[in-house]
Amino acid sequence: MARRPGYKLEKWEVAIVKAMLAHKYFQQDVLAYFSRPTRSINPARIVAIRDGTKHKGVKAASDAELDNFLNAWPNIDSNTGLHLQGDELLVKAREAMIAAVHTFNSAGLYFRAELFIVTSVIAWTYLLHAYYKREGIDYRHNKNGVVDQTPSGADRYWELGKCLAHGGCPLEQGVINNLNFLTEIRHEIEHRSTNRIDDALSAKLQACCINFNDAIKTLFGKEFALEKRLPIALQFVTFDGVQRASLIGAELPRHIATAMDNFHNGLSEDEQKDPKFRYRVAFVPKVSGKASKADLAIEFIKPGSPKAEAVDRVLIKDGERPKFRPTEIVTKVREVGFPAFNMHDHTQLARQLDARNTGKGYGVTVAKTWYWYEHWFEKIMEKLAEGWSRP
Repeated sequence: MARRPGYKLEKWEVAIVKAMLAHKYFQQDVLAYFSRPTRSINPARIVAIRDGTKHKGVKAASDAELDNFLNAWPNIDSNTGLHLQGDELLVKAREAMIAAVHTFNSAGLYFRAELFIVTSVIAWTYLLHAYYKREGIDYRHNKNGVVDQTPSGADRYWELGKCLAHGGCPLEQGVINNLNFLTEIRHEIEHRSTNRIDDALSAKLQACCINFNDAIKTLFGKEFALEKRLPIALQFVTFDGVQRASLIGAELPRHIATAMDNFHNGLSEDEQKDPKFRYRVAFVPKVSGKASKADLAIEFIKPGSPKAEAVDRVLIKDGERPKFRPTEIVTKVREVGFPAFNMHDHTQLARQLDARNTGKGYGVTVAKTWYWYEHWFEKIMEKLAEGWSRP
């Protein structure tokens, strides 16, 4: 394997090397302090520093700086072997994604998708910065060959969109599509408030997690995978028919729905189906025929197999749910404490909420006749409790 151009010493490391050589450290001992699994340093680099053929302008570290370095050494993450300073970008990428997942899985939070998206964008940005740095690609903004800087004088590094657009980006197109989609949603989150959007984006968020784990293993090594740090999440409930309809028919803020539609319209059907773009699974209550497998809560099925096709046909398939005519719904509403509610009110509310949109899960057409589910009755009760009145 050819040595990657990013395998080089940082200026602060060169200063430490010079200090160690001044204190009569052997060259092979100096090399041992700066080589690690994520970066192999050629011994010739130490020789070049000693002879002055490289890095002449770097001043040797002070005795205090050398002592601090030696006291902190090896300064690595014991789980991965990553150097906390030399591999800072990769460490931050992993920690940001772990934080994003922990945040999303935390009980009691109401805006989990927004928090996940913002934090995962940071994780991906650090990951690609680490990759470009290792490959010797300058990932700083520049104008006419001059590096652009912030008002405080720091170099400005590429945002995620710029990283994804670069010709050297190592990610598959489905992964890029997923991240561009989440970036668009992040822009909406930053500039406007949102309602709860967790369920509507869950397939994209799941794909984002799996893509990140695949990318970090492919680009840097399997030892940096996150699955050991992030076990499967458990929950306290199963989904009944009403809950499933709620997940399918969750109402989105208009600007979020528009952003999603605009992005989807720019993708082909195959791109939209790509699991790298959105990852969907079917959770099916499972009873094993063998006692030895009775504790397996999840079964992984090969895509395209007969078993997978069978699961696809019953994905979130409901049992025969009770159906109601409009007059029956109105009667139920009156009986629970809203005697003034009438058929005209029912019609007006249904129009306001676009309730006959089958994608919302409030009802179904059977033999050219519309029937309402119990979920529609619950939605009416919710709106009346909020103080809804006829226009």
